[in-house]
Amino acid sequence: MASSAAAPSGAPPAGKRPASSGREGDQMVITPLGAGSEVGRSCVHMTFKGRTVLFDCGIHPAYSGMAALPYFDEIDPSTIDVLLITHFHLDHAASLPYFLEKTTFKGRVFMTHATKAIYRLLLSDYVKVSKVSVEDMLYDENDIARSMEKIEVIDFHQTLEVNGIRFWCYTAGHVLGAAMFMVDIAGVRILYTGDYSREEDRHLRAAELPQFSPDICIIESTYGVQQHQPRIVREKRFTEVIHNTVSQGGRVLIPAFALGRAQELLLILDEYWSKHPELHKIPIYYASPLAKRCMAVYQTYINSMNERIRNQFAQSNPFHFKHIESLNSIDNFHDVGPSVVMASPGGLQSGLSRQLFDKWCTDKKNACVIPGYVVEGTLAKTIINEPREVTLANGLTAPLHMSVHYISFSAHADFPQTSNFLDELRPPNIILVHGEANEMSRLKQKLKTQFDGTNIVSPKNCQSVEMYFTCEKMAKTIGRLAEKVPEGGESSGGLLVKKGFTYQIMAPEDLRVFTQLSTANITQRIAVPYSGSFEVIKYRLKQIYESVESATEESDVPALIVHERVTVRLDSESYVTLQWSSDPISDMVSDSVVAMILNIGREGPKVVPVEEAVKTKEETEKVAQKVVYALMTSLFGDVKVTAEGKFVISVDGNVAHLDGMSGDVKCENATLKERIKTAFRRIQSAVRPIPLSAS
Repeated sequence: MASSAAAPSGAPPAGKRPASSGREGDQMVITPLGAGSEVGRSCVHMTFKGRTVLFDCGIHPAYSGMAALPYFDEIDPSTIDVLLITHFHLDHAASLPYFLEKTTFKGRVFMTHATKAIYRLLLSDYVKVSKVSVEDMLYDENDIARSMEKIEVIDFHQTLEVNGIRFWCYTAGHVLGAAMFMVDIAGVRILYTGDYSREEDRHLRAAELPQFSPDICIIESTYGVQQHQPRIVREKRFTEVIHNTVSQGGRVLIPAFALGRAQELLLILDEYWSKHPELHKIPIYYASPLAKRCMAVYQTYINSMNERIRNQFAQSNPFHFKHIESLNSIDNFHDVGPSVVMASPGGLQSGLSRQLFDKWCTDKKNACVIPGYVVEGTLAKTIINEPREVTLANGLTAPLHMSVHYISFSAHADFPQTSNFLDELRPPNIILVHGEANEMSRLKQKLKTQFDGTNIVSPKNCQSVEMYFTCEKMAKTIGRLAEKVPEGGESSGGLLVKKGFTYQIMAPEDLRVFTQLSTANITQRIAVPYSGSFEVIKYRLKQIYESVESATEESDVPALIVHERVTVRLDSESYVTLQWSSDPISDMVSDSVVAMILNIGREGPKVVPVEEAVKTKEETEKVAQKVVYALMTSLFGDVKVTAEGKFVISVDGNVAHLDGMSGDVKCENATLKERIKTAFRRIQSAVRPIPLSAS
């Protein structure tokens, strides 16, 4: 990689911007369609080298209906090659059924095995508990079922390639199955962390550190410059609040998402209850319609968890809780005496957690423990500040007397984790997403101080970040061509095969071995009307070409081989036939032979005066220049002719000037210069103008 540059710009968003500097083919455009200076509806759009990747496809938990979606109207879904989902949380995956079933997206979508298993459960629950009108429903159960058929799975560290886009993933911590994706396009690497945690907890491993640094790191900034309390301190506070509340006859509500932190907290509670016999009569409920199915999934993926859980599983299933019961609905709940209820959703927007909050919030003996990050606009965020009154789900207001405790077990990286992670990776470009604007701004300033010279940007939704990467194109010689190393000045040639952004040079006969391609020779034949002497054809051919040889024929049919490529035979008194293996030079030689034979037939023998010979010579040179132009265009593409008769050839941004008379080439790129010289020399040896003379 030669260089990179980056600049954020306001509008228009990705896919609609002309290149402002650098070459358009080298321009990478990254645009958050969600989670830009906000937490919620994670979705990041990236284009580079004609390839498009979409990271995550979530909804905003504080909104409903279309307002909860990322800004999909700013992109063309049909142009996306690959969609990568990092984990199953709603703010990263819940708009996927809508995107797959109700837009023009026709690319491929990938997630890990565990994510796919839990995605189905979580989104079915989301549809059921979302109390919105039919008009506001983004999708239904049928859409979710159809979307499952389109989702492909990827293992951690497995490398896949789609349309030249190579990608693989690392363990991200956070929740079961969560992945960080590394994407490689034309040698430029982009790491998208999604939500990640570098701290091992009771059941999950910590996020991995990729083995090499990316060119760009798109990283979450949820906790900004905040630092988590030590885990042991948080667990102590958590269990003390619960113990004290139930000991005084109160009820404890723990609003949590059905999957993720819920399992971590259940492990803590079950262990604590086991150590305190005085609490055994006080019930703990896991109030989620998904409870049993969630546990089944977690038990299935024990091997994806940390060593502690795997070792424990060898003795007994750690997710067979002794002191925790499932609770499917509030109708089955006998609310008598103290209890602990963990209920979803975590934001208290609806569902069981909201019903229990409305029922318990007016009693000062009760407590609400908020165990994770809360999003702006949700009730959970509101009650952290302990207002005097709250608005209930029925629209009425009620006094808030229950105590509210915010004890974060959120498996998001805090500042020390983020700082250390970036310090080990040292990416030259950092893009901050998934963070509240003020927290993100503070994090950006602190990182700029720590990583002086690193390009750090924090775009808003629909604000594009442009970067330019200039990559060297390299081709590997493989097969029998690689068996012999060329000596100094010796050239080596073969077929150039491109797959995605990799190039290989091989012998034609190796094509079947190293690719799914095969070679074929096309033999062309043409009959040209001619009734004159074959010796006249031979004489005129020798005037044009240096190499004209008599062919060895078993019959008495006269035949010539022109330039070792085209065979000319006198097959009857009324026509001659031409035969050759098709390629650009042989096709051009055959065209000139056909033209010459037709001219002989039209003109017959004649004497050319000196005055006309000069004129004819000029016309012949013009024809020769056209032939050279046509062949150079077929080889190099962008070829122009100046008024002085010189050729201007452009290849990948490099410009060369060729003198069509002398063959001199001027070009700063030495490789291109030599290619043009060689091509012109071969053309000149294949076609020479007729040497006219007076008689």
